[in-house]
Amino acid sequence: MILIYTHITSPRLQYICDFIFKELLGLDHSITIDSEEFINYDGAKINYSDKPIPGHNFWIKNCELLFEEIILPQRIECFETGSNKAFFKTPKAFETDLPFDLFAATFYLITRYEEYLPHEKDSYGRYAHENAIAFKEGFLVLPLVNIWVREFAGKLKEKFPALHIQYSIYRFEPTYDIDIAYSYKHKGLSRNIGGFLKTPSLERISVLQGSKKDPFDSYDWMDELHLQNKLSPLYFFLVAEKNGTYDKNILPHKDAMWKLVKRHAKKYHIGLHPSWQSGDDPALIKKEKGQLEAMCNGDQASVRNSRQHYIRFNLPGGYQQLINAGITDDYSMGYGSINGFRASVASSYYWYDLEKEEQTQLRIHPFCFMDANSFYEQKGSPESAYGEMMHYYDQCKTTGGTLTMIWHNNFLGSGKQYKGWKEAYSKFIAQVQQ
Repeated sequence: MILIYTHITSPRLQYICDFIFKELLGLDHSITIDSEEFINYDGAKINYSDKPIPGHNFWIKNCELLFEEIILPQRIECFETGSNKAFFKTPKAFETDLPFDLFAATFYLITRYEEYLPHEKDSYGRYAHENAIAFKEGFLVLPLVNIWVREFAGKLKEKFPALHIQYSIYRFEPTYDIDIAYSYKHKGLSRNIGGFLKTPSLERISVLQGSKKDPFDSYDWMDELHLQNKLSPLYFFLVAEKNGTYDKNILPHKDAMWKLVKRHAKKYHIGLHPSWQSGDDPALIKKEKGQLEAMCNGDQASVRNSRQHYIRFNLPGGYQQLINAGITDDYSMGYGSINGFRASVASSYYWYDLEKEEQTQLRIHPFCFMDANSFYEQKGSPESAYGEMMHYYDQCKTTGGTLTMIWHNNFLGSGKQYKGWKEAYSKFIAQVQQ
């Protein structure tokens, strides 16, 4: 067990120590404010205070962030340490074992502290990625927290060779958002006539006549991919009871949508894709959750997973609303405007509500790659997307992180505008499953 000394404990410190030691390093730990107990302890120990303590211990000089009880603007100045950046730098006058406050910096990033401070929103009313320190300083493409913790663990092991560290293990988690289940089928006469008049298409006529498969119907292909590679995907379904500007799925009362959800609920884990409308009326989240559970028809007792449509959420309200609706696991921690690690971490963690100063039971599962970001926002090609995916694979693999990706059924279908994308994804899966 690791004993951690601090001059005063706090919920913030307890939270971040649980995450770093228990979840990432598999180590038992205890926090003490008794300096005599700390000095007399024979095992591995960390002095997390602003003064050195005699004896054999690992010293991290603390800044004040983890002992504050309100949300305040922080002075963030990045510097180079090794081959990566860090902040909350320790002054040179202190001969510590780390050159920065790892605990405070990790807390700042994974709680998304900066998103609680005044900031500019993007055109969809979301936190704009241009505000983020990770984007400004060029480490958005890195799971910096995982990197820091691995380097810290190595130094800790040097000082305490008997320490048995159980590093987190790499996992690949494919996820899919089904927010436009079909391009033409099951949309009704008026929508199809309107669509045809806007963009005349022989393909639409062929699909509706039954002589051609709907271009967004990639479900059989995805099933085969998962079966061949022994993957356990997670599907998120949009089941808004009415359509709107951003909610365009097949309506949930239609038989085709019921069958599609039930088909997937029998084989895979299912999650809710809360509608855009629910962002304006949070009561809809619970209603849509109940709708999706009914469509699963008993194949899954309850729906506990969620990912926001258009990644539309703000802190802390967005997560508080999910908790109130009975959601336990959220997969929205990423940007809908650029790929990368929004919380600078490739591991799941419990959400800490800064407004209430407490750890919640809502578990956050960050994603780092979304097909729509590569295609629409970054204007990339299937080839460049493959390169992106391999980069994130390498980062997660070397740090013991979880690689969570978002794909949409339309990108994996036969639509001309998405030519080459399913081949890029298939190539990636084949490469990383070797």
